[in-house]
Amino acid sequence: MVYGLISLTLAADGIEPQGALAILEERCFECHDETTRKGGVRLDNLEADFSGPESARRWTAVYDQVAAATMPPKKKPKLQPETAAVLTGTIKSGLLAAEAKARAENGRTALRRLNRVEYENSVHDLLGIKVELKELLPEDPSSQGFDNSADAQHISSILLDRYLEAADRALDVAIVNRAKPETKSGVYRYDQSMIPTYLTKSALDRGDAMVFFDNVFGLKNFKVDVEGLYRIRVHASGHQSQGKPVYFSVQDIVPSTSITRTFGYFEAPPEEPAVIELTANLRPSTQIRIAPYFFSVTESRAPVPVARPGLAVYSIEVEGPLIPEWPPASYRKIFGDIPLEKVSPKLLSLFKRGNVRELYQPSSNQPEEDVKKVLGNFLPRAFRRPVLEEESRIYTDLALARLKEGGSFESAVRVGLKAILCSPSFLFLHEAPGPLDDFARASRLSYFLWSTMPDEELFLAALNQQLSKPAVLRAQVERLLKSPKARQFTENYTGQWLGLREIDATSPDKTLYPEFDEWLQLSMVEETHRFFDEILTSNLSVMNFIQSDFAMLNERLAFHYGLAGVKGLGIRKVALPVSSHRGGVLTQAAILKVTANGTTSSPVIRGAWVMRNILGEPIPPPPESVPAIEPDIRGAKNIRDQLSKHRAVAECASCHDKMDPPGLALENFDVIGGWRENYRILGGQIKADVKVNGRIVTYRKGAQIDAGGVLSDNTKFSDIDGLKQRLLTRSDSIAKCVVEKLVTYATGRAPGFAERESVQRIVDNTRSKQFGLRSLIHEVVQSDLFLNK
Repeated sequence: MVYGLISLTLAADGIEPQGALAILEERCFECHDETTRKGGVRLDNLEADFSGPESARRWTAVYDQVAAATMPPKKKPKLQPETAAVLTGTIKSGLLAAEAKARAENGRTALRRLNRVEYENSVHDLLGIKVELKELLPEDPSSQGFDNSADAQHISSILLDRYLEAADRALDVAIVNRAKPETKSGVYRYDQSMIPTYLTKSALDRGDAMVFFDNVFGLKNFKVDVEGLYRIRVHASGHQSQGKPVYFSVQDIVPSTSITRTFGYFEAPPEEPAVIELTANLRPSTQIRIAPYFFSVTESRAPVPVARPGLAVYSIEVEGPLIPEWPPASYRKIFGDIPLEKVSPKLLSLFKRGNVRELYQPSSNQPEEDVKKVLGNFLPRAFRRPVLEEESRIYTDLALARLKEGGSFESAVRVGLKAILCSPSFLFLHEAPGPLDDFARASRLSYFLWSTMPDEELFLAALNQQLSKPAVLRAQVERLLKSPKARQFTENYTGQWLGLREIDATSPDKTLYPEFDEWLQLSMVEETHRFFDEILTSNLSVMNFIQSDFAMLNERLAFHYGLAGVKGLGIRKVALPVSSHRGGVLTQAAILKVTANGTTSSPVIRGAWVMRNILGEPIPPPPESVPAIEPDIRGAKNIRDQLSKHRAVAECASCHDKMDPPGLALENFDVIGGWRENYRILGGQIKADVKVNGRIVTYRKGAQIDAGGVLSDNTKFSDIDGLKQRLLTRSDSIAKCVVEKLVTYATGRAPGFAERESVQRIVDNTRSKQFGLRSLIHEVVQSDLFLNK
């Protein structure tokens, strides 16, 4: 029997298990053995080895239930305090012993690979280029909520092939084999070059400008030949806009792929024309498009709308590619001062470059020495640490072998660089068990806050062994957080913690939500990013994630939220009226969208999101015996009735009692984050007087929403505001959750059972600072969890 195995294991670790086993058998197996499995939990087959991830997870769950006195359940006799102490003490000792052994042998986290974003950013910084690489790589699997978690990462032959392909693409961009591209400038005037892409009749030739209403238009005969940075100037104004600016977006599209990118939204003044300028990296064969934007449109499709506002465009100028220096910085990062020279026509035929008529290559009079020099300079930056001579020889020998085979100097260097970019020392973060050395600290810190390799200052601090000093480490954290590169931390951390990466996963039903558009979605995500930035920059309490007296809004979001007085494109801090239900992340449109399916909201999904990401209490998946659809919903009138019937099932009640109430509190928010008193439904008679943004809607009003509930501790609330107030009483739990998420993201592994005290210490150390987010980050970086493998 497994009981005997557990006894032997515990006894071998100096732990006396007999009393605990007797308790389990007497009080737990009745409901959690092979036959019963109440709640989908079986305890009689617990593995004897506490060190296995799944075994440790299950033992930890038992410990938490007993320690919190939530098991045995309400209808069963409670454990006596001394009995519970024996059981929790035995489990705790076993888990601590197993984790201590694992840390001594391998450290607290496994070997961690760069994820797709970190890989692309590192190659960009290493080579000084900007090129899409992450799309070449497979999606990174996630574990514990993050895709930089070592537990989920793997290497396959397919991934290695993709790394080879990505290295080739990066080196092709970095090592230029051509003359400096000519920078061209063209002015496209309204009367000859602007072509509407649809709804052609709604374009108006005004005589001095072409006016567009709700249609996208592009430039005739414009196409990008050379990829690079271009300057775009739009000479435009509002038309019949009643003193208000007119908004528009600038896009590009490759017709062969139909893939459109939006570079941003811009503002044309109401009457007098102005030049709106932007720079954008344009792809080969790209076409530029302009799309006017209006909050409200008329139903008229007349060829010449008499009183309808529009965007008047006088001209569009495109200049590029913009090349400040040649050879570019990427070439110099690799070859230094080695000249780039034109290959003679006689030698050109020796290179297999298709129909290329002109070729440039780095020219070396001492290729063997220069190969060693180029690779010797590149290796420490790529590996993020000093490189020993014998290690460097592996890559120089590969390059020199190409030279001996008759290859050119450039081809030899390419062989070495490609091998470096595909080597384990570049792709993985190598850390020895125990305290991290300065170079490992530099890499961990840089990938935590920048999602990329250390810069020169951080590398030099490691080289001078300064990162072992708390004051220096703190100063570096401040420097990294103040850098524009910290935008990566905001986007990648919130993208995974809050689920913002899933913003495109659903498309709201156009019939039910006709007001949804691209600008709203872009603004949603930017709101959450800027909100996080504000809390981080000002070191505000993480309780602001629950409730804040401000929001980060632009005109589009304020219009969506029903808040008056906010004008313009830019996201900015706006004080919320006392009556507003907004404030915090729970009621931000991006969060509400990623926790819905595009047609209906789900209190279960939203409630589970709150438990997992705000309170740090993830809800386990439903038992296999319980179907995803409620077991019996006959006679149910609404979602609340359906969930009540679900909670009547014993296997479901314990989890739904926790997650349903916060999910129901969010039911006043629809799938795109708008406030609602009633559900929207399809069918029935349409009322002609109901409009959204000037259009008659084809949905009708459904049942009234009841957002009240009772939490698992029996406290009641009537709406989202009441839920927020209840959550604010759990400040320690929320701060602890944020710390656990930060540690997981920063180190690649969630805190284990033995590390709970370290997490609590961070929480305790920041309590006097109201759990300021910046203070929490500093405490995480200074902790043993961060400074040890």
